[in-house]
Amino acid sequence: MSNQRASTSDESFHETKDLEAAKSTTLTEPSLNADVNRDPDLITWSGPDDPENPKNWPKGLKWKNTWVISLFVFISPVSSSMIAPAMQDLGKSLKMHSDLEVYMSMAIFILAYSVGPIFFGPASELHGRVRLLQVSNLWYLAWNLGCGFAQTKSQLFAFRFLAGIGGSAPLAIGGGAISDMWSAEERGKAMGVYTLGPLLGPVIGPIAGGFIAQYSTWRWVFWATSATAAVVQVAGFIWMRECHPATLLRKRRDILIQETGNNNLHTDEKEQTLVYRLLHAFERPVLLFTTQPIIFCMAIYMAYLFGVTYLLCATFPVIWTEVYNESPSIGGLNYISIAIGSFAGLIFNLKLVDRIYKMLKARNNDIGKPEYRMPSLAVGSVISTIGLFWYAWSIGNTHWIMPNIGVLIFSAGTISCLQGMQTYIVDSYETYAASAMAACAILRSLCGFGFPLFAPYMYSSLGYGWGTSVLAFVTMAIGWSAPFAFYFFGPKLRAISRYASG
Repeated sequence: MSNQRASTSDESFHETKDLEAAKSTTLTEPSLNADVNRDPDLITWSGPDDPENPKNWPKGLKWKNTWVISLFVFISPVSSSMIAPAMQDLGKSLKMHSDLEVYMSMAIFILAYSVGPIFFGPASELHGRVRLLQVSNLWYLAWNLGCGFAQTKSQLFAFRFLAGIGGSAPLAIGGGAISDMWSAEERGKAMGVYTLGPLLGPVIGPIAGGFIAQYSTWRWVFWATSATAAVVQVAGFIWMRECHPATLLRKRRDILIQETGNNNLHTDEKEQTLVYRLLHAFERPVLLFTTQPIIFCMAIYMAYLFGVTYLLCATFPVIWTEVYNESPSIGGLNYISIAIGSFAGLIFNLKLVDRIYKMLKARNNDIGKPEYRMPSLAVGSVISTIGLFWYAWSIGNTHWIMPNIGVLIFSAGTISCLQGMQTYIVDSYETYAASAMAACAILRSLCGFGFPLFAPYMYSSLGYGWGTSVLAFVTMAIGWSAPFAFYFFGPKLRAISRYASG
């Protein structure tokens, strides 16, 4: 018995020493968990509380990083729409002879959104979030500055497209950077801050552009956004930290190889070339778009709403300056109605969508379904249609406040629709949600590019009333029927899909 007690005491002593040694291990050492004990050369986190893991950073550091990343995301939407009030002056200065060329000066920036994310998403997994954000912002800054010095329309189109490629990077990798730092329980507020950029950018841009167009030259639209991008770049150099876990572990591995000379050290990440990642990243969105009816229909409707929104943004300045005889600076203030509508739609969803989902889930024996997101899409589609009809027949026939109310209603409904579709796709394709959203983003960018181009011809032929009513009828045809179709047939479509969750 005494020998057993001595043996037990001795084992306890050694276990205590092992625990103390584990606690005193430096942060640059490999993990001491069970997986690493099986593979001593595997570099991973030194435990669930490893302070170098971005999810374990202090909240102050997380919020600082989140706000800086949100600044990078803010610049691109501002630049995409800030040119709108100055397009006519720009067209005259660069000898653009048709409305198509004038609207191309704004839309070609959005076209680049369909190209950049295909490259930047996979590249950020190899080279980290921070490096890609900083390099892409410098790329955007250089070409956007060049737009301000353009002497021909060809130069402007080329520079604007190249600037758009750089501007698309934060939109492509910013959401991933947020998810790197915040757990699912904490991510809601951080994503709210992150979405402020895409929400406020298209509103603040035209308001500032209106004053610039009236009191200065169109070139200052580009120079002002370039100066802002330079300030954001400096803020990124000072405060932004790398938060991509795989990149941080690769850095840890490289440091340990230098210190120990052990070239067998490795992470659990597969070694893949950028070309392979690009091909793989492009293959799955195309496959999902062409084989999944849910993604196909949602992507088309999402792209349509996005296109209509950019069509309204492009034609806004003409309505206020020519129909209501407002100055460019005052006319730009009407974009505030889009911001108010967007915030109203956002608050509506935050307050009601989860409540409706929980209510329907409780009625179904506490089993949730992705189709319980459809009420948000149905209500948003009705609101959007009402807003478009209101906007269509109030232009030039009523007080200027009435078109603003119409576009406010449309914006609120559109935000509700977009959130309903996005959550439905994520719930339906949890594992492949990123690829599904990438398929939607590409088509959405193409519509954002194309819709403003046919707007002047549509309005010249049909007028603002019937022209916008056509858009409302299409919204009614798709948006009023799709929610009911997917509510009843969605489960069957998911059941026969090898990509859908469950």
